[in-house]
Amino acid sequence: MIRTRRSTSLSTRRLEAFTDGVFAIAATLLVLDLTDHSLGTVDSDAQMWAALGDMSLLFFNFGLSFVLLCLLWRVHVQQFEYVERVDAVAIWLNNARLLFIAFVPFATNLTTEYSDFVAGRMAMPVSFFLAILCSWIQWQWMARHAEVMLPKLTPTDAAAFGGGSLSALLISAAVVVLSPWIGSWAFLLFLLDGVLSRVLRGSGGRNADAGSRDGADRGRSTG
Repeated sequence: MIRTRRSTSLSTRRLEAFTDGVFAIAATLLVLDLTDHSLGTVDSDAQMWAALGDMSLLFFNFGLSFVLLCLLWRVHVQQFEYVERVDAVAIWLNNARLLFIAFVPFATNLTTEYSDFVAGRMAMPVSFFLAILCSWIQWQWMARHAEVMLPKLTPTDAAAFGGGSLSALLISAAVVVLSPWIGSWAFLLFLLDGVLSRVLRGSGGRNADAGSRDGADRGRSTG
């Protein structure tokens, strides 16, 4: 009896569902920092407004983490529009990313409660940097196996998507570097993501085109 070898690649359906669930839970858990915070004794509207004003950093970090999670989820959705199959390496790289996504609510709490300390100010930036790093490595892996995992994309398009992901990685690294001095305000660097992403997407596409032409020239010269 001849045994057929199973394919080493899998459908992305359940991986996407699991990833969506982790992102949704992490974003929802962020609100616990708000609900667990006590306003203290409130006897007037003035005291109420003052107590809410004292929560300004908490509100800022809550909104910031929520928006960043939404942006990372959007990138995930956009990328997986083109992913047909995944292998074990891609799955575990995705799990590594979700490890840091799940850590974001705790890191956000640390940054809010211990912003007077360097470790506290760096908690959020480091968590997002590691999540983005895992996402970038995952895309690079899938682009190396594009014939199986990304059959809808040309090498040029795959390289362009990688350039866009590299933009977020570089900015998040800069945020980590600046966070000991300016804390969560360093995340405002992500406002530059659109410009840097377009630059890197363009350079990635040109490099891929050059590589494709070189390969074609070598093929003709040996033919």
